[in-house]
Amino acid sequence: MGQVLLLLVVALTVAAVVFGVTVLVTGRDPGLAPVEPDGRAVPLPVSRPLRESDVGDVRFDTAPRGYRMSQVDQAMRRAAYDIGYKSELIGVLEAEVTALREGRVADAD
Repeated sequence: MGQVLLLLVVALTVAAVVFGVTVLVTGRDPGLAPVEPDGRAVPLPVSRPLRESDVGDVRFDTAPRGYRMSQVDQAMRRAAYDIGYKSELIGVLEAEVTALREGRVADAD
């Protein structure tokens, strides 16, 4: 059993070496795909409230291990702020509608 396992390991090693040499000699290895250069980031807008399409359009610069963390962190903080602001605004507007329905016009202002 041990000899068969050793023979199998040697055969796989030889096959891998032959395959690697063949690929290098023929030049059919495309290599790694080129990474997009930095500077193609599309940040979230800062001059107006966010829209659904803004979140879908955001792009980050690539880094060796993924995306630029500072850009992602900034976008997440901006989205969290906008969501919190809109949630507060919805709460205020719901309170005004409730006050108006109950006839408390002074509370609605």
